[in-house]
Amino acid sequence: MAASKGIQNHPLFKLGKADAVRDKDTPAFAAVLRGAVAVPAKYDFDTTHPGIPTPMFMNDTLGDCVIAGRAHQTLRFEDIEQGSVLMIKDADVKKEYFKETGGPDSGLIVLDSLKLWQSRGWKVGTKTYKIRTFAAIDYKNHQQVRQAIFSDVGIGLGVQLPKAAEGQVQTGQPWSVTTGPDAKPGSWGGHYVFVPGYTALGPVCVTWGRKQQMTWDWLDKYCDEAYAIFDAKNSAKKTVISFAKLDALTPAMG
Repeated sequence: MAASKGIQNHPLFKLGKADAVRDKDTPAFAAVLRGAVAVPAKYDFDTTHPGIPTPMFMNDTLGDCVIAGRAHQTLRFEDIEQGSVLMIKDADVKKEYFKETGGPDSGLIVLDSLKLWQSRGWKVGTKTYKIRTFAAIDYKNHQQVRQAIFSDVGIGLGVQLPKAAEGQVQTGQPWSVTTGPDAKPGSWGGHYVFVPGYTALGPVCVTWGRKQQMTWDWLDKYCDEAYAIFDAKNSAKKTVISFAKLDALTPAMG
């Protein structure tokens, strides 16, 4: 696989998400909601579950953002299930990343990686962690994004970063829409982030060892894929989702 654009473009912030790939078998998040889901004006999973860290997971040296995002979400899934923070090591993330790339630091296709997470899971230490399934979110429907974050312990978000985002993250500014050549989608490269919360301004993601705010307008312009991801163990507790519908719409995985 050719290297994803942007992996080696910065000494600290590596990227590594390939262009979005879609298939007709992925269920739509809207199709599996039980009905209208009321959500608060702002929400942060980490506020009600304190003590969850935001490690780099080697995304400063490798283009492993897809697996780093998975690790951040696994931390929260297991905090619900176990009531404590799981110890995920850099070595766990690195091993899974190279297992999925086949060896090179080439980045990953999000959809392919989600299917592997569902079908065979990934190892943290000696234990294997799987997801039940996942569903595609209409990321330009902001209410649906809020519903997915609130009801599903966060979402996985793929973005085509503009060059302007580099300066914004370095100076602690929100990712917001700018103008000029540095505003072109993908001019920096493709990136994957885990989103555990949102404010009135927009979603808040975990990336590169920190929390990063983005605006809703920025999401509309630069997002190219978004997924609600359902944990295999605790997903049945999420009553806003019709799992009968979800399972009926989800193709069987080996």
